[in-house]
Amino acid sequence: MTDYISIRKALHDHPQTAGNEQFAHDMIVRHLQGLHPTKVYTHVGGYGVIAVWEAKDSHNNTFTHSRIPTVAFRADTDALPIGHRCGHDGHTTILLRLAELIDERFSTLNSQFSILLLWQPAEETGTGSRAVLDSGILQQYDIKAFYALHNLPGYPLGTVVICPRTFAAASTGVVYRLDGRETHASTPELGLNPGLAVAEIINRFNGFNGLNGEFRQSTLICVRLGEPAFGTSAGHAEVMFTLRAFTNAAMERLLSDANSAVDEIASRHSLTVSRSLVEPFHATENHEECVNVLMRKCVSADATNTNAIKQSRINVIVKEEPFRWSEDFAEYLMEFPGAMFGIGSGEHQPELHHPSYDFPDDLIEPAAQLFFQLAQ
Repeated sequence: MTDYISIRKALHDHPQTAGNEQFAHDMIVRHLQGLHPTKVYTHVGGYGVIAVWEAKDSHNNTFTHSRIPTVAFRADTDALPIGHRCGHDGHTTILLRLAELIDERFSTLNSQFSILLLWQPAEETGTGSRAVLDSGILQQYDIKAFYALHNLPGYPLGTVVICPRTFAAASTGVVYRLDGRETHASTPELGLNPGLAVAEIINRFNGFNGLNGEFRQSTLICVRLGEPAFGTSAGHAEVMFTLRAFTNAAMERLLSDANSAVDEIASRHSLTVSRSLVEPFHATENHEECVNVLMRKCVSADATNTNAIKQSRINVIVKEEPFRWSEDFAEYLMEFPGAMFGIGSGEHQPELHHPSYDFPDDLIEPAAQLFFQLAQ
């Protein structure tokens, strides 16, 4: 078997941020050259790679792939500016190991299904999935189930964490610019200073948290008001928040409420408003049937055992509340059935994005084997 630990360490030693993942791209392509996928697509949405093992008929002829049900898997390849401190090097390696497992055993799998593997760039910025979708390659396949995982520090190594509905929250940065009019600091009444409006907006946004019994979160990020010129009353301001919600519908309501509040306050202070969204993520809303398949693969086949979860082949934690961070795998789930789940990377691991975080190599094989079970 290939030395996947060395592959993971090589990726770890060559971290490249979103849009710059050439080292990972080239390593993936070289690895696939030693295998036998039916098709390999390179430079997908930037530095993405797609490999497909296509089903064949009884005469060993490849079916028209748009008619054949396909199960798909995704790994992300980009790093943070501080390096591979989110485990994407591990995710990439898991999918490389899965490719080898599929290549070895594809003839023994269900011949009525094709299998597609996607190594996606630019997850951290929330732009990679849309770029891959815009390439049009995925839409050529009849994807019936699309799976992805994310390693989770703080959970026992190898434990599968399933969120039956939403896995990760919707989020977006929002920037409001308020324009009034400067004037001399001695006659502020002759200008339009947005300071009081900014204070009202901050207070109003704080009231959004938990409104109407649903998870809604508003986090103040940055305020810019005027200039350090003590003879001038400020005339312009920017106020920035990150908004989060557990469903796409709830995020739409929160963003609508936020915009309405800013418009009302700005109008009352005779200010003009402009706004922009920064790195918007949809909620990663899982599909029920794909979650059920995942549960069946994890849990013992003994249906008479009412404590099946506790006695499963793979330890499982069912988490009803989604994670508050966001994942751009959500974009695929808006077009294809699928599910995202977590897999524990150790109870005493530093948290994701911590400068000391390093993906545990012991997770590569069990995660790849679980993906392979889903591929069957």
